[in-house]
Amino acid sequence: MATAHLSPALAVSSSRRLTCKLSSAQPGRREVLRSCSLPLLLGLAAAGRGGWRAAAAVESRTVQQGEDGAEGAAEASSKLVLVVGGTGGVGQLVVASLLSRKIKTRLLLRNPEKAVALFGKQDENVLQVYEADTRNVDAFSPEMFEGVTHVICTTGTTAFPSKRWDGDNTPERVDWDGVRNFVSAMPKTIERLVLVSSIGVTKYNEIPWSIMNLFGVLKYKKMAEDFIRDSGIPFTIIRPGRLTDGPYTSYDLNTLLKATAGERRAVEIGQGDKLVGEASRLVVAEACIQALDIESTQGQAYEISSVKVPMLLT
Repeated sequence: MATAHLSPALAVSSSRRLTCKLSSAQPGRREVLRSCSLPLLLGLAAAGRGGWRAAAAVESRTVQQGEDGAEGAAEASSKLVLVVGGTGGVGQLVVASLLSRKIKTRLLLRNPEKAVALFGKQDENVLQVYEADTRNVDAFSPEMFEGVTHVICTTGTTAFPSKRWDGDNTPERVDWDGVRNFVSAMPKTIERLVLVSSIGVTKYNEIPWSIMNLFGVLKYKKMAEDFIRDSGIPFTIIRPGRLTDGPYTSYDLNTLLKATAGERRAVEIGQGDKLVGEASRLVVAEACIQALDIESTQGQAYEISSVKVPMLLT
């Protein structure tokens, strides 16, 4: 399948709006959407089966002050999004963006105290936190899923042995056992499950992916993908390249909302597990949230990488 370049810059901006659309790429070609210098938020909308159209919109990530000094209030969403892995590198950006959009959010965390450190004390009508270790098959209760409409899973660990593996945090336990356990506990009423996986999962026996898979990380991520496909729950899979920008685990909510993607302000999206490269955590987080509402992304897997591309509005 052809790939496409999108042009987001995830940052705080004015309330002005600019919309750019990307036509469907012809076979064997790439389409490039160039943005203006204004900070843009990634917006994605479906264009045909498995395709993408980009709607890059200049809009606020935080509450903006009007000319009269009054704060604007966005209309609250009817969604209740459960985020698994909400204090990790991608997950914390997902949560911060959901809160800025006034989307009711629920977290499943091993250590609920981390939520207060990152996102501050929030009203329960805005943010709810439940303690659960996905590696434990008995960790879940029906109450955790009550009222949940959508789920985003951003759990993960390092591909090679590291301090993050301490306490049985291996790829098998996190990427396979953990995902299988919580998906098995999910009710079939969930409207969409978005899973963050990885590029290379379908080629883990091939060079160079076999090197990354020496300890099984790609194999276990692919097993988790297949389990979700067979679960009967509507899903979208996001497969980023090597993650960049952050993690911002030592920062607070306001800092997270102001994070930017640096120089990597273009996004390459493809299918068929053919992309290579790096992906901004900010872009991955935004793609997860956009995928919740795009009907034609249901049942699809998308690879994402971030690239440096000149930004000129044409």
